[in-house]
Amino acid sequence: MALSLNDIRSLYEQYGKLAYSGEPVTQLEHALQSGALAEEAGADDELVAAAFLHDLGHLLNLQGETPTERGIDDLHQYFALPFLRPVLSDAVLEPIRLHVDAKRCLCAIDDAYFGQLSADSVRSLELQGGIFCKEEAEAFLQKPYAEDALRLRKWDDRAKEENRATPGLDHYLSVVERVMQKHVTA
Repeated sequence: MALSLNDIRSLYEQYGKLAYSGEPVTQLEHALQSGALAEEAGADDELVAAAFLHDLGHLLNLQGETPTERGIDDLHQYFALPFLRPVLSDAVLEPIRLHVDAKRCLCAIDDAYFGQLSADSVRSLELQGGIFCKEEAEAFLQKPYAEDALRLRKWDDRAKEENRATPGLDHYLSVVERVMQKHVTA
């Protein structure tokens, strides 16, 4: 069954106040900051929607606070896809699906990147398969939407700032709605 715009709103209203795994922001604040960073970078609506929705799987597969401390990889990058696929295009879905592997790739191709990761991101990196080898990184970079996933990953890493001002939930739901309407008419 597809998630509607109201379902997405309800998930953020019901679970958005949950802490974002050891970071000084909530799940909703992280989503809003990710969307805001994408907009500030001039991303199109599809990538802004992906940035806003990229961690929706955490709200669909609740594992409690900081599951990485208990050795759990919640596979959040995959969890929302079956629900979003009927209403959103690959331009939204693929960056979401690939954002975890984008972290693994960035660690392989950017010497400074690993040192910028939060403690929780380092823990989850190991649970998610660790740093890509050279061949895995090269293969990742050849995938459609890999560049969008790398951009999303960098916004994801920065979207953990306490008390950062962003547009609200309604703003990003309107972006998602525009993207949904484009997908339906395509």
